[in-house]
Amino acid sequence: MSGTVRTTMGRMTAHLPPKKKSHLHASDLRAITLLATQATHAVTTLSEGVHQSVLSTLGAPGGDTAAQTRGLTGLVYHSIHGVTKLVGQGLAAALTRLEPWLLRLEGPADETFERAAVVAALNGVMGDRLQASGNPLATPMSLRFQGRVLDVAVMPAATHVSGKLLVVIHGLCMNDLQWNAQHAGEPVNHASQLAQALGYTPIYVRYNSGLHVSENGHTLARQLDDLLLHWPVPVTELSVLAHSMGGLVIRSAVQSAQLHGWLWPRQLKNIVFLGTPHHGAPLERAGNWVDVLLGSTPYSRPFAKLGQLRSSGVTDLRYGFVLDSDWQGHDRFRRTPDSRTPLPLPDGVNCFAVAATTAAKRGLLADRLLGDGLVPLRSALGQHDEVARQLHFAQEYIAYRTHHMQLLSSPVVTQQVLAWFGRVQEYPASHLEIISNVPK
Repeated sequence: MSGTVRTTMGRMTAHLPPKKKSHLHASDLRAITLLATQATHAVTTLSEGVHQSVLSTLGAPGGDTAAQTRGLTGLVYHSIHGVTKLVGQGLAAALTRLEPWLLRLEGPADETFERAAVVAALNGVMGDRLQASGNPLATPMSLRFQGRVLDVAVMPAATHVSGKLLVVIHGLCMNDLQWNAQHAGEPVNHASQLAQALGYTPIYVRYNSGLHVSENGHTLARQLDDLLLHWPVPVTELSVLAHSMGGLVIRSAVQSAQLHGWLWPRQLKNIVFLGTPHHGAPLERAGNWVDVLLGSTPYSRPFAKLGQLRSSGVTDLRYGFVLDSDWQGHDRFRRTPDSRTPLPLPDGVNCFAVAATTAAKRGLLADRLLGDGLVPLRSALGQHDEVARQLHFAQEYIAYRTHHMQLLSSPVVTQQVLAWFGRVQEYPASHLEIISNVPK
């Protein structure tokens, strides 16, 4: 209510009206202009490629590359690129100068759930391009406490937090707000349940899931180091709850921290992986096949660029890349065998895997192995034909008749995580079967 006193991040702010929520922010005009400029360049390049493909069948020579035209035709396409660049730069510069005025006119505003979801999806698909072009829609990694960005220079009051930290990491094309799910009309948030039942303080991670997993891993490792150094009470335990790609990010972060000699991995006690594609997801590999097929003829080859809009983060899911060496020096759109450097789970940490399958518990073996619609069971459980790549979890749990996204809203998953984190719950044994003999 307006006029009340509220506490935010340990600071008292009196008689401030509640912030309004807005789908659009002042910087969105510049962001859309940059996207439109990129789209125009892409369409022009695509058109020129088709044009040259047709000309080449008639024996006409090409330009500097096989996808470029020459002569007057090439000059036209070159002019379109030049004009688009100049117009885009001019609009972006004008809107940059206009943004402070728009911000004053707009006033303070919080993002809506819908806006956050759209921006997260856009980052997942092309977040690497957004960052490279300086687009305001590119999401910087941030740690969040009670819905606000956590600034290590202004920590919460010691009376509002505990020494048991739970780092919560979302998956591809998602954000931290989407941990608030619903099941049968009732709210479900695994992290909130752990906080209420076991005294954890949830720290949510928001990041650009279109970047390489290892890039996000480096950034997260550094931010966690800063977090523990500045936390207002002694940290007695650090645990992690990660969904999908988030599981790869935390594995990468632990490795990065160990290489830098940072100490926070020593306080890491538990990691729960929810539907993490430790050995990749077949849908990305299927998308890679589209690249190959489109590039097989001169007429369709220019359209392969559409398939290559997949971000670095998406292509990392082909095999489950977690290290720089997995992707550096490689063409990420070229179909190659799995050449990852094997990375075991961190020593001394209780690692738990939750996998899901859309099949019934008594379904055929083939149905059960299909997984949750995005991640196969074997990948989520860390199983691999090569011994060096196998991941060995403390315990594993399979959620049947469950889709990948339903792992966030399943009360049964909540109870399982609570059980793993040390609380005994009374619920039907059929809902708490620890799978120890999962089909290999």
